[in-house]
Amino acid sequence: MENSSSGRYPSASLPPAYFTPGSSSFTDFLRAQAPELLPSARRLPEGSHVQAPHGTTIVAVTFKGGVLIAGDRRATMGNVIAQRDMKKVFVTDDYSAVGIAGTAGIAIEIVRLFAVDLRHYEKIEGVSLSLDGKANRLSAMIKGNLDAAMAGLAVVPLFAGFDTEAPDPDRAGRIVSYDVTGGRYEENQGYQAVGSGSLFAKSALKKLYDPDADAEGAARAAVESLYDAADDDTATGGPDTVRRIYPVIVTITAAEGAVTLSDERTAAIAEAVVEGRRV
Repeated sequence: MENSSSGRYPSASLPPAYFTPGSSSFTDFLRAQAPELLPSARRLPEGSHVQAPHGTTIVAVTFKGGVLIAGDRRATMGNVIAQRDMKKVFVTDDYSAVGIAGTAGIAIEIVRLFAVDLRHYEKIEGVSLSLDGKANRLSAMIKGNLDAAMAGLAVVPLFAGFDTEAPDPDRAGRIVSYDVTGGRYEENQGYQAVGSGSLFAKSALKKLYDPDADAEGAARAAVESLYDAADDDTATGGPDTVRRIYPVIVTITAAEGAVTLSDERTAAIAEAVVEGRRV
């Protein structure tokens, strides 16, 4: 059997491109070597409109020393609840997380590819991508899904990250929202919401947001806003104490990085919110 130094590889080996230095973008590598695996590779019949499960409401809140992102658990398909316990918030690297709204399957695929892309960059370059670089990479992926979005398979994520290069670590939490064309928008007011219940969640956060709150206070505000969204939007699921289904919450700080709150901690916050509404 000939070794790799000869330039020829056994049929069971990876092709030479896998061992050749190239772009630090895994998405670019995939586009060159296996484009059919990209989420944007789907080709839908012209004029088609596909109905698929949709994720609904995601909120993000900055706090003193970090940023938090949370999502409800309901996925809908038309007027039907497609899933009650869907996970819509994902840690994408040590200091970032993404929440998804829109077509669930494609959104999850894009977020997973995004996470791999960030790790690939870090391995190739030896350093992590800057926060702006991460936000721009996600923007490019959303833009690549535009054809599917025009057929009803839109993806609208919410990006939250901790800027390790910020001069003030107490104000280093950042939130970026997007539109279906890949346009990115930095949120400077300290909170944002996307998805079908975003209008109600954002209205709640206007009253609840405290820039000097700690992580616990920010988590309480986020769950309160999701509760309000569920009150007025049928596609948003509120805390379900019977089935013990609660929002997924990720906090991102300098000390701990991106951490998903435990089920026990999230349950305690959500049940306190529900109990408070009974009074």
